[in-house]
Amino acid sequence: MEPTDVLVIGGSAAGVVAATTAKATYPDKRVVLARRDELSLVPCGIPYVFGSLGSTAKNLMPNDSLAKAGVELRTTEIASIDQETKKCRTADGEELEFDKLVIATGSEPLVPSWLPGADLNGVFTIPKNKLYIDYVLESLDRCRKLITIGGGFIGVEMSDELTKRGMNVTLVEILPHILGLAFDEEIAVRAQDLLQSRGVTVRTGVGVKAILGEDQVRGVSLDNGDELATDAVILSIGYKPATNLAADAGIELNERGSIKVDEYMRTRNPDIFAVGDCAEKRDFTTRKISGVMLASTATSEARVAGMNLYKLSAVKTFSGTIAIWSTGLGEDGFGCAGLTERAARTEGFDVITGVFEGIDKHPGALPGAHKQLVKLVAARDSGVILGGQVAGGPSAGELTNLIGLAIQNRMVANSLVTAQIGTHPLLTAAPTAYPVIKAAEQVLWKMSA
Repeated sequence: MEPTDVLVIGGSAAGVVAATTAKATYPDKRVVLARRDELSLVPCGIPYVFGSLGSTAKNLMPNDSLAKAGVELRTTEIASIDQETKKCRTADGEELEFDKLVIATGSEPLVPSWLPGADLNGVFTIPKNKLYIDYVLESLDRCRKLITIGGGFIGVEMSDELTKRGMNVTLVEILPHILGLAFDEEIAVRAQDLLQSRGVTVRTGVGVKAILGEDQVRGVSLDNGDELATDAVILSIGYKPATNLAADAGIELNERGSIKVDEYMRTRNPDIFAVGDCAEKRDFTTRKISGVMLASTATSEARVAGMNLYKLSAVKTFSGTIAIWSTGLGEDGFGCAGLTERAARTEGFDVITGVFEGIDKHPGALPGAHKQLVKLVAARDSGVILGGQVAGGPSAGELTNLIGLAIQNRMVANSLVTAQIGTHPLLTAAPTAYPVIKAAEQVLWKMSA
């Protein structure tokens, strides 16, 4: 193969955005994206393959978008990276030369070595791999009972979607509530109640001691001594960065096993960048190393890397993950951005909160109207917005993004109270009771008390 200007390894969201941004920023450069699979899934859509979509064929990232952007796609597995010669070797023995390299190898599901039975037939994880997800889909067709271990976003979404297949689903979570790391208690409880109302049995505050069975899974043993019968188990306890390729090449990793990068997403080698789940994250507010893995964060990093490959820009940097999450359960949406009240206090911040609950349309009698609750977390002394959470209808996701923008720009509560907004009866809350503004008012009142 002819020498390549920019080689991107990995074809999920981070890899695609890094490649297309690189080509758009440096149109005279040859950009090649190398990935193992011919077809790549939309990462955030994977849980919905098991219910709403019904097939991986409806959840594919379009390959033609790369071609339209001028990026060359190579379906091949990269086996090694040589930093000195600036070459990558494929599993087939081919050598690919590069001038700049972007590593976007993503993450892989955690399978705990300490959990007996995790390797039994009928125990599945949720990777971003089409062939494996097709295998899980086919296998679950023969199942009626299923246990999900882990009540994070993937576990919750998987559990909700699998009930649509007529399955009896039980979700087991060791924390007091599902989504307990993302939300404060009052909102986590709402999500948990809603999930149960949709047919999922939820067992919280108890861990899993073992997965039972000889060859095929038959049940789960809990820490409290209970045993639950099941035909299959979904392991959803988190993901780890896929960094073996980088480690073997001598690229430095941090204590979490992520590739160490600077604000331009560069490794210690200025010609090698890393983005997405495999790359190091720092929290936007605390500056501590973070384990957050989100497609939204990954694509932001990818844009920064793609723009800084050949010419650094002091204003095009990645300043830390705000950790903006959202999920939907039917017509109800939940979102969070930045620090929860609990996390902020644990870190030592002196915070106050503002909470307001209204309606996402006006008047509230309009069809499809939902209650909409917003909680803001702000620094007591300055009013700087540190975090926010939303529970409401489908608009919760975009309202969460608005809060994320406020956090990233270090806006204060007064800036939100005086913000100019556009409203419409069918699309937003009333201008007299816009929930983000009303929550910010609560913050201001507490600051002046």
